[in-house]
Amino acid sequence: MIKVRRIGHATFETPDLDKQIDYYTHVNGLALIAREKSRAFLATKTGQLVVQLERADKPSCAKISFEVAPNEDFADMARRLTAVGIKSEVRSDAIPGLPKVLSFKDPKGTTLELYSEWSFPGRDYPVDGVGPLKLGHIAFQVPDPQAITKFYCDVLGFRVSDWIQDFFSFLRCGPDHHSVNFIRGKIVRMHHIAFECKDMSHLQSACDVLGRKKIAIIWGPGRHGAGHNVFIYHRDTDDQIVEFYTELDRMTDEELGYFDPRPWHVDRPQRPKVWDPAAAGLVWGPPMTPDFIRGRDM
Repeated sequence: MIKVRRIGHATFETPDLDKQIDYYTHVNGLALIAREKSRAFLATKTGQLVVQLERADKPSCAKISFEVAPNEDFADMARRLTAVGIKSEVRSDAIPGLPKVLSFKDPKGTTLELYSEWSFPGRDYPVDGVGPLKLGHIAFQVPDPQAITKFYCDVLGFRVSDWIQDFFSFLRCGPDHHSVNFIRGKIVRMHHIAFECKDMSHLQSACDVLGRKKIAIIWGPGRHGAGHNVFIYHRDTDDQIVEFYTELDRMTDEELGYFDPRPWHVDRPQRPKVWDPAAAGLVWGPPMTPDFIRGRDM
């Protein structure tokens, strides 16, 4: 088993590279750290690479990178992948801060890139817009969430934090409640991408940024049950759903098996479990809007 430790950055294909760069720099609040003819790289204000944009015919989340331990051997990881029928290759694509990655596809066709060495491309960038702290998680719609959950746990060392019945899994690779999610749907596509804000006042500022830009909040503010994060959702210029959140549950000691206690937890202690959909979706806040549900075939 390969043990993934942390989510790194996501690669989005977009038909309008300039428009997406404008969204990520002036709304989302990332810094453009490198630009080429057909791709661009964006980092948080602290200098951590979180988004790569590539020009393509239609929008999609094409790749996700994950960090592994510094002592992981690339040849050994490749052998472990080969043992379960997965082809991989070592690549160096001049990604800022990443000298090399081990690249392969997961069962739903998304390219995964594992890396053990990285550096900050820069630091203390001035940013416009929201200015999130980090890329938090990515959720995908898949026909069989149980199968893809098993792959991520058995092959990449993820742990199940929660299920919503049998159709929505929350997987962690570090202390955060989830770094990837899988929800049942007829076709494979990204459900949403999420960025972490510092605290409630930062999330309130995010609401004000969206309001000034006349970008509709399509769900929230509210607090989820599973994960207990306070959230808002909107759509970017490629019509992809983007979440800003804060106060996500964290499990800092895996052996104890419960999440850091918080005043909003109903279960004491709060442990991984199978949730009822009604309780998992909201502790408080408005219901989903039609624009949040639009285009989903769950």
